[in-house]
Amino acid sequence: MQLDHASKRKPSRLRRGEARQSRPTAPQGGADAPDHRAGSLPLFTDAVLPVFRVAGVDEAGRGPLAGPVFAAAVILDDHAIIEGLNDSKKLTAGRREELAIQIRERSLAWYIASASVAEIDQFNILGATMLAMRRACDGLQLVPQQVLVDGNQVPRGLRCTAQYVIGGDAKVAAISAASILAKTARDAYCGEMHLRFPDYGFDRHKGYATALHLERLLLLGPCEEHRRSFAPVRRHFETAV
Repeated sequence: MQLDHASKRKPSRLRRGEARQSRPTAPQGGADAPDHRAGSLPLFTDAVLPVFRVAGVDEAGRGPLAGPVFAAAVILDDHAIIEGLNDSKKLTAGRREELAIQIRERSLAWYIASASVAEIDQFNILGATMLAMRRACDGLQLVPQQVLVDGNQVPRGLRCTAQYVIGGDAKVAAISAASILAKTARDAYCGEMHLRFPDYGFDRHKGYATALHLERLLLLGPCEEHRRSFAPVRRHFETAV
């Protein structure tokens, strides 16, 4: 194998006080050839930096005695800031509705899902909540790189990594947005329940175990929207037997 003779060339010695001069080399290929020397290229021209997409996830309706449990997933747009996002429970009903419209219009992606009363009774409320959250994540048109979930558990089987954030609906904007969508969707469903079963007062207590609700439950018995696995409802069937 032949060696490159240029690599064997001994450097010329400099006399004392003499500096070595570097001679610029003309680009090969003639005067019209492009100059590809370092320094002539514009850095990051037309470069597109990757966007790290984070989805916030939250639920609404774990505690009530009736109706489905809802969950929402939201990927916010960093270039379309929504002012006033917060835990949905800290907002008035009117403010939640206003923000829900903005979230739908300005987010990169959002989806609302639910788990039915039958699924709550079959899987228990925690299992049904995780099911609704996974459905919300799966429904997003954009796949997130990470999911942040309010609470202390995350649903299994997601398409990306997930992390829970205790109190996240008041700490992470995307989770706040998800809590607002889930809450407004469930409130709308409670309005539908009220139209179907007006004597229970679902428009007032939203299915929670208030004194009014327990009174009507005792008087009227459960309807098809009541969760049989919840103690106040289950006791009615145990007493009837």
